[in-house]
Amino acid sequence: MEKEKNQTWLNKGEGELSLDIFEDEKQLIVKAPIAGTKPEDLNISINNDLLTIQGERRLEEVEEKNCLYQECFWGKFSRSVVLPVEVKAQGIKASLKDGILTIVLSKAKQTKSKVIKVKNKE
Repeated sequence: MEKEKNQTWLNKGEGELSLDIFEDEKQLIVKAPIAGTKPEDLNISINNDLLTIQGERRLEEVEEKNCLYQECFWGKFSRSVVLPVEVKAQGIKASLKDGILTIVLSKAKQTKSKVIKVKNKE
């Protein structure tokens, strides 16, 4: 029964990717654990301030009778996130090392902030 429950949620639709996003003065850095995914199985796109990562983890064929417990998600996954600052569409770098996807995005030149004082109109 427990195995059936695990198999049911594992085989539904797409999995959602976990992300960490860091920043410094000049760039945003996105990190995501995607062990089991090859670079050619990834699609990364940016549209305005929306970053989308899609991919697929492929499990080598394993006979079901040998599987005692399966908890890892295998199959297609995706994640879209609205970035907290504007970034340049050019020069985005993505790399995969030790199962961690790292995407580096340069921040767009930002205009200086200005505080606007609201006046009471009588």
